[in-house]
Amino acid sequence: MAVDQVLHMNGGMGDTSYARNSLLQRKVISMTKPISEEAITNLYCNMLPTTLAIADLGCSSGPNTLFAVSELIKVVQKLCQRLGRQGPEYQVFLNDLPGNDFNSMFKSLSGFQEELNKQVGPRIGPCFFTGVPGSFYGRLFPSNSLHFVHSSYSLMWLSQVPEGLEENKWNIYMASTSPPSVIKAYRDQFQRDFSLFLTCRSEEVRAGGRMVLTILGRKREDPCSKECCYIWELLAMALKEMVLEGLIEEEKLDSFNIPQYTPSPLEVKTQVEKKGLST
Repeated sequence: MAVDQVLHMNGGMGDTSYARNSLLQRKVISMTKPISEEAITNLYCNMLPTTLAIADLGCSSGPNTLFAVSELIKVVQKLCQRLGRQGPEYQVFLNDLPGNDFNSMFKSLSGFQEELNKQVGPRIGPCFFTGVPGSFYGRLFPSNSLHFVHSSYSLMWLSQVPEGLEENKWNIYMASTSPPSVIKAYRDQFQRDFSLFLTCRSEEVRAGGRMVLTILGRKREDPCSKECCYIWELLAMALKEMVLEGLIEEEKLDSFNIPQYTPSPLEVKTQVEKKGLST
C-alpha cells in the first residue's frame, strides 16, 4: 500500500495521540521562531498584501499546527499596528496526508480564534482556514497563490520506501551493515522528492514569497552516522529478537523499511541551488 495512504500521526487527544506527545516538535517551532519572524516581516513590509495566504505543509494535528500559525499572525499584526494599517485577511491552508486527523484540528478552531483575538486585539483581520489533504510531493495549490509556506519536521519523510532494498537484510533503515546500494537508494529518493517539492512550491508561491522549512537532519555527511540512524538500529535489534522468538516472520522484517531520510545541510543546499533558488 502507498505510503501516502497509511502514514500519519496518532489522532485524537488521548494519551498516545500526537497532540499529547509532540513537545519536541513544539520546541523546534519555538527555536526557529526568529527565522520565521524575519521571513514574514520582510514579506509583509515588501508586499503589504490585503489578503495573506499561509500554508502549513505536513501540519499533523494538535496544538502545534495552530501554534505555528498564531505566531506568524501575531508578527504581522504587530507590524500593522506599528504602520497604522488594518490587518490583512488571513487565508490559512493546513496540509497533511489524507489519514491526518483534520476533524480534531477543525474542532479547536473556534477556541483558537477567540484566544488569538484576545492576544492581538480587535484590529485583527478575519482568518479563513482550509484543510488540504494530499502529499506535498505534488501540486496542492493554484499557481502564484501563496505568500508564505511553513513546514516543520515533515520533509525528512519520503514519498515512498526507496526501491532496491532487497539486500538490506535484518535492517529497517540505513545502518552500518547496509550495502552501498541501500544508501544510494535512500539518497536518490530524497533527492527526487525534495527536488519535486521545490518545483511544486516554486509554481505555487508568489514572486517575493517566503518559505521556512525545518527538516530533521544530520551534521555529518555520513548518512549512517549515529546521530540519525541509531534509534532505528535499536528498533531493528528488538525486531530481530522477536523474529528469533518466533513472534514475527523473518520475511516481514526483511520487507519493512522506514521511509525517512535525514539530509545534511550540504545535501539540502545542493538541491536548492540545482533549482536556481536562493537559500
